[in-house]
Amino acid sequence: MSTGLLIQYIVLGLIVAASALVVFRKLAPQLTSRWLAAVSMRLSRSDSRLLKALGRRLQPKQGTGDCSDGCSTCGACGPKKPVAASTESRAPGSSGQARTAVEPMPLHFRSRSR
Repeated sequence: MSTGLLIQYIVLGLIVAASALVVFRKLAPQLTSRWLAAVSMRLSRSDSRLLKALGRRLQPKQGTGDCSDGCSTCGACGPKKPVAASTESRAPGSSGQARTAVEPMPLHFRSRSR
């Protein structure tokens, strides 16, 4: 294997690993926060100054209570409910008659008949 091909595989592997880490942190933020806290605690107990500094850097951010930290403990920072559509809207191609907004209909589930 040539050196250029080996470097290409290493760079590609790092890109894939970084992408997987970003996706994993987006999909499971609490789990990754716990993992980072565990790794950070283990590194902070080390004798090396470099590993202690890395452990402090990896510590997950603590919730401060304002809406910019994204802790989602109070539920106030979550996604906003969509604004209701206007009660009267015109159907495209209609003869000028106004129609009312569509009310949501409940789902009814029935068991299969055999």
